[in-house]
Amino acid sequence: MPKRTYQPKKRKRAKTHGFRARTKSKTGKRVMRRRRAKKRVKLSV
Repeated sequence: MPKRTYQPKKRKRAKTHGFRARTKSKTGKRVMRRRRAKKRVKLSV
């Protein structure tokens, strides 16, 4: 049986989906804008 695909790592999670990562890229900014428009309590990780 193969290992599970999700092996959680706090650093990796923050680096990929964190607030700073989101604000760096153009598409990330778009994501944040959409989430703000939707009134998300949690914008990013």
